[in-house]
Amino acid sequence: MAVTSYTQEFITPIAPSRMFKALIIDSHNLMPKIVPQGIKSIEFIEGDGGAGSIKQTNFAEGGHLKYLKHRIDAIDIENLVCKYTLIDGDVVFDKIEYVAYEVKFEDSSDGGCMCKMTSEYHTKAGAELKEEDIKQGKDKAMGLYKVVEEYLLANPDVYA
Repeated sequence: MAVTSYTQEFITPIAPSRMFKALIIDSHNLMPKIVPQGIKSIEFIEGDGGAGSIKQTNFAEGGHLKYLKHRIDAIDIENLVCKYTLIDGDVVFDKIEYVAYEVKFEDSSDGGCMCKMTSEYHTKAGAELKEEDIKQGKDKAMGLYKVVEEYLLANPDVYA
């Protein structure tokens, strides 16, 4: 099994605690509300959102994915860090055993936030993961970050 790692950074004027609450703590409520054309629902199929919980994202009809399941491995509310693992999905698992993520939300010098995401793709023996396979997922993640940023800018009292 090979491991391919990627790190992405995203800077936003939104405070780290608000981004963490929106993208990690309350994403199961927020995402279907602000991107209903892409995400139909997010539900906990095990646990209550803490470490060990399993969350299933159900995508809207017509997309190339129907669902993804993530296990929350660790969540540090004080330091605004979440570690989780993509453990199941209806498309991606022909080449991938699993994908481990770590997301950190840190103060930036301008009062906003630096969001850092590290992704480790653990591929099946003999499988080759192409850059464009990973780029598509990375672009979608960054698109969600931007949608959340826009929503929080337009609604300054939400998660304040």
